[in-house]
Amino acid sequence: MFDSVSHLLTDPAAWAALITLVIMEVVLGIDNLIFISILSNKLPPEHRQRTRRIGIGLALIMRLGLLATIGWIVGLTQPVIDLGSGAGWDMEFSWRDLILIAGGLFLVWKATTEVHHAVDPAIGDDMLEKKKTTVVINNVGAAIGQIILLDLVFSIDSILTAVGMTDHVPIMMVAVIIAVAVMLVASDPLANFIDKNPTIVMLALGFLLMIGMVLIADGFGVHVPKGYIYVAMAFSALVEGLNMLGRNAAARKQAALEARQAALNKAETAEPGV
Repeated sequence: MFDSVSHLLTDPAAWAALITLVIMEVVLGIDNLIFISILSNKLPPEHRQRTRRIGIGLALIMRLGLLATIGWIVGLTQPVIDLGSGAGWDMEFSWRDLILIAGGLFLVWKATTEVHHAVDPAIGDDMLEKKKTTVVINNVGAAIGQIILLDLVFSIDSILTAVGMTDHVPIMMVAVIIAVAVMLVASDPLANFIDKNPTIVMLALGFLLMIGMVLIADGFGVHVPKGYIYVAMAFSALVEGLNMLGRNAAARKQAALEARQAALNKAETAEPGV
């Protein structure tokens, strides 16, 4: 085993595969990180950082554990349900397909619930909504439970993608550890940014809704290239960034006008006594 690792350390192809996998894992982790940020921001401030770290730590443990059973993971792509037998059309589902469909449905339900709550908070009843009769620990437990569920879906999807890029499990493990470390560093700034900008929350929920639909489509055999998804997300984020710059510029201009008007009013008030 030591000789095998030493060979990988001196193999340029192994380093290229590692860099590619790290970038891929970081990109694939964006949707997971957005979901964790939105869930944790529903909690009291003193519990948010701890919940994010627990969720990301569980994601690392889950992905490393799945890599340790890589043979079982690969076997999840084998068909287990065939709905097309004798019907003249082909419709097969593997365990991976069923997991993606279930995860996609959950993500669509959660994003829709959050959007409904944001649009009509008086009627919406969110699972993590703080109520006087709800104990905080239950909210934290509900958040962690949902994070674990989505971690499983995203972990299986990313690992199966990684298997198609390299056969070396040590490279996959190192890539996962680096990617999760990046997620851990970026989690607090991203969550704080989302929390301070309400329009970003709605945009992030739109991303989750789109990702959920993509997972469902993938489970039914309709494969949407991930590049299209992330380009659309980047473009939407860019447009929202320009909107934020415009709003900030307008707010600064309005503040300057109000300050100038206040100074003029003060001068006019003080003038009779001069």
